[in-house]
Amino acid sequence: MPVTSPPRKSALTRNLILEHAYALATRDGLEGLSIGHLAADVGMSKSGVFAHFGSREDLQLAVLDAGARRFASQVMQPALREPRGLPRLRAIVRRWFEWACAHQNGCVLLSAVSEYDGRDGALRDGVVRQQSQWREALAKAAGYAIEAGHLRADADPQQIAFEIYALILGLHHDAGLFGFAPASARADAAFERLWRSWQA
Repeated sequence: MPVTSPPRKSALTRNLILEHAYALATRDGLEGLSIGHLAADVGMSKSGVFAHFGSREDLQLAVLDAGARRFASQVMQPALREPRGLPRLRAIVRRWFEWACAHQNGCVLLSAVSEYDGRDGALRDGVVRQQSQWREALAKAAGYAIEAGHLRADADPQQIAFEIYALILGLHHDAGLFGFAPASARADAAFERLWRSWQA
């Protein structure tokens, strides 16, 4: 059996920087990322950080991508193991509830939307691309639920995806301000009404 070589030190250092940057961004947003603060946090010089990320924007994009990978592995990928149809759609929402609970103090992906929705540039493009992919994944799951007969034949997958996303945004908003438990109870009730409204 071939022996794989351990990751190079530079890759480990880059991952360490990225982990710290992600933690800072959950609190301060991508715009709040400071190379100086980050360098001090990981015990490096600014030039050491720049050696792994050529610019502040490169670092911000890497953090955005890291957040997307985390979301995919914790929310979307586990839900895709559920049967197609309403069970999978419910699993996506359930996993997203768990994500909201774990990110009550700040979600890099959602804060990036408000930070870059009115700007131009690579960061806004990255946010739009991510959000579009997730919206399409929701619409696809809704489409399977319609095909399976779990939802009405005349239901609109894109509208369902929009409504799911809107309720999740409400959950994130209220969880951060008023606590996860009451926000979760409200969101649960709203989702049950949503499922009923689209049922076959």
